[in-house]
Amino acid sequence: MTQAPAPSAPSPAVRTCAFGPLTIEYDASVLRPRDWTVAQSDRAADLLPDLPAGPVLELCCGAGHIGLLAVHGSRRALVAVDASPDACRWTRVNAERNGIPVEVRHGRLQEALEPGELFPLVIADPPWVPHDEIGRFPEDPASAIDGGPAGLDLARACIDVAAAHLLPGGALLLQVGTPGQADLLRDDARRAGLTEHDRSVVPDRGVVLCLRPSGHAARGSR
Repeated sequence: MTQAPAPSAPSPAVRTCAFGPLTIEYDASVLRPRDWTVAQSDRAADLLPDLPAGPVLELCCGAGHIGLLAVHGSRRALVAVDASPDACRWTRVNAERNGIPVEVRHGRLQEALEPGELFPLVIADPPWVPHDEIGRFPEDPASAIDGGPAGLDLARACIDVAAAHLLPGGALLLQVGTPGQADLLRDDARRAGLTEHDRSVVPDRGVVLCLRPSGHAARGSR
């Protein structure tokens, strides 16, 4: 007698949300887009007209919403990187749905780019929750929020990767959880040849750091 195959696990329910003017699809395999992270996309859009030509690089892209909104209407392409195959799939889905050109690369940050690839802008929203605190967010995939002991392991990796792949005059927009985390990254940025240009603080939500090659004048917080 042939044994019936075990039923497969149901696929996570697909959800849809508005993110600025974009419509974003996602499921429980990736981090739910947060409304406040539109601020990171808006900061990127503000920077782009004054940056060198070329595609935008997004690290730890998740569902792709931050990078896609950043380049929306700019005629710039997006190169999106994530170690999660689910994140890569959703970024492709959302790029197609919103008519935005994207090249999605699945892999570790340090391995997804070729030597000599340079970008005018790097956007990164890495996992930044300290490992011991991820239990506070049971609805989120652990891999999408676990930033290591201090929540900064992936943020530091993003700084190193961005520093190696920024065009002269370029910028890194890096999201972290708290002003304290942002302060802890100053030495890492300095060692990589980057300096904090400004930061945007969303109270009780997060911080977006703008890091630029050393030599750019800092504007301070806003």
